[in-house]
Amino acid sequence: MIFDREGNITLVYQENSSLKNFLENLNGSYQKVKNDNIIINLFSFSELSSGDILEFLELSNAHRASKKSFVLVTDKVSYDQVPDEICLVPTLQEAYDIIEMEEIERDLDL
Repeated sequence: MIFDREGNITLVYQENSSLKNFLENLNGSYQKVKNDNIIINLFSFSELSSGDILEFLELSNAHRASKKSFVLVTDKVSYDQVPDEICLVPTLQEAYDIIEMEEIERDLDL
């Protein structure tokens, strides 16, 4: 698992792993990044389904409840195919934009 930290944002990705292993590693390493906004880069997975994305729901909800952003990035699944609670975007730039907007909303207490 690779963690790339920029300020208060941590980009998480992994090469050559199954989604199950990726989730296990992420849950095991979560304490290291729990205070950051998190972007999960899923581009290394050649096939993903909406069910695969739902595997992140529990962690996403817990992280967002602590007033931090949790954004999944893949172009394999449309955001229309997942619940609104999951923040899913097709590009890394959009993930950074979402975090910036959510930070502004938190600063304004919206």
